[in-house]
Amino acid sequence: MRDWRSQWVLPRGSASSLGVIFDAPAARLGSEWEAGCALHRLVAFSRPRCWTPVPSPRALIRENPAIQSSVDRHPVFVPAVPSALPFKQTSHAMFERSRFTIEQIDPEVFAAIQKENQRQEDHIELIASENYTSPAVMAAQGSQLTNKYAEGYPGKRYYGGCEYVDVVEQLAIDRVKQLFGAEAANVQPNSGSQANQGVFFAMLKPGDTIMGMSLAEGGHLTHGMALNMSGKWFNVVSYGLNAQEDIDYDALEKLAHEKKPKLIIAGASAFALRIDFERIAKVAKAVGAYFMVDMAHYAGLIAAGVYPNPVPHADFVTTTTHKSLRGPRGGVILMKAEHEKAINSAIFPGIQGGPLMHVIAGKAVAFKEALQPDFKAYQEQVVKNAAALAETLIARGLRIVSGRTESHVMLVDLRAKKITGKEAEKILGDAHITVNKNAIPNDPEKPFVTSGIRLGSPAMTTRGFKEEEARQVANLIADVLDNPHDEANIAAVREQVAALTRRFPVYG
Repeated sequence: MRDWRSQWVLPRGSASSLGVIFDAPAARLGSEWEAGCALHRLVAFSRPRCWTPVPSPRALIRENPAIQSSVDRHPVFVPAVPSALPFKQTSHAMFERSRFTIEQIDPEVFAAIQKENQRQEDHIELIASENYTSPAVMAAQGSQLTNKYAEGYPGKRYYGGCEYVDVVEQLAIDRVKQLFGAEAANVQPNSGSQANQGVFFAMLKPGDTIMGMSLAEGGHLTHGMALNMSGKWFNVVSYGLNAQEDIDYDALEKLAHEKKPKLIIAGASAFALRIDFERIAKVAKAVGAYFMVDMAHYAGLIAAGVYPNPVPHADFVTTTTHKSLRGPRGGVILMKAEHEKAINSAIFPGIQGGPLMHVIAGKAVAFKEALQPDFKAYQEQVVKNAAALAETLIARGLRIVSGRTESHVMLVDLRAKKITGKEAEKILGDAHITVNKNAIPNDPEKPFVTSGIRLGSPAMTTRGFKEEEARQVANLIADVLDNPHDEANIAAVREQVAALTRRFPVYG
């Protein structure tokens, strides 16, 4: 592989000389060589910009007898400069976009990206927490805003040059407030988990009691799971489901009055029904607790008005910006105005430093997309598709936890099929249907094995599926689970999946 120094001069201002380009120290070659170095620097650095092609070292030698004489006395490696330079002679840009592509710079990463793109096109995506974000969001996230440090908040930064990223962050704040009807918002959390951490850091002290939905019955690990920070720092009491596999609101209320938690958390990662946020808010108020809702899974549905909005009832509402909201991977905290200062301080400088301004730009774009009328139509279809998926699976003999779905997500109990969630995930993946294994309530299997799978409709709805396709997908899943070890059956399903995905490509 040719040394990069044979192709480019070093950037302006670096400690470079012709000796570096020739791979030999200038001091070794005497005053004649130093004269040649000066000549080369004059040629190279008098150009308007760095990274500009200069005459080849060999040409400089031929044209300068003093340098040629020095080289004759002190042989050194003189690399040939290829005639096809990586920049056009007329270009003065540091990075010419057409030449600094991933394909040219890093073929290995490029190949992996291409294969992942093909996987997303060829497989039916049913992981409830995944979606396809728009090219506009991806363009914002891949923009020059990634170069900018911006510790602080709009108008109050610890760095100069933030006037344009201030515009972007303020747009994101204003749009997400409008989207959910919030009094205040922080768009800097790097994830939903960090959004939750921000609320904990702002309002709680280690040892305080928190109450959230049990992970084993559909909650999220950041709501008090023993191995999570929330489970290690706080005294955790959990609520769960009743015999009908709905949230046991009566038991929740009784537990809250007994334990007097400082914070009550609502929200889930694997719960299909509507959550009565207003009722839980009344319980929190009665026991003097803060009320936080983690709406990460339901945010897109809530934005479109097809799932209850917790914002009027909660002190804090956290969310991711991907999943059903269809934005970049990141987090947001919505809050009552009285808590804005505490939350902002908890995020920066509390648990984060400089915000990811390119991701915040992607959030701003996604929020604008979610404010459009077609986003409501999309979310309405998400709910219809989920219902069609669940109803068809039930008709094919599979049990849906809670008996139905009222959102985008459902849990499928596989015990009747004598197959684990881990096995089903692998076999369905072989058929190009992507799901994730998931524990069901009172699951007898280990967490990495499970007795269920979780399905969601946001991604397949994004690619254009409607109820007819949702029912077809459910039948394909049932076909696989009825004969999971029949290779011919898996191949037949895979062919039908291919026909569906060709009809509904994701990215043109």
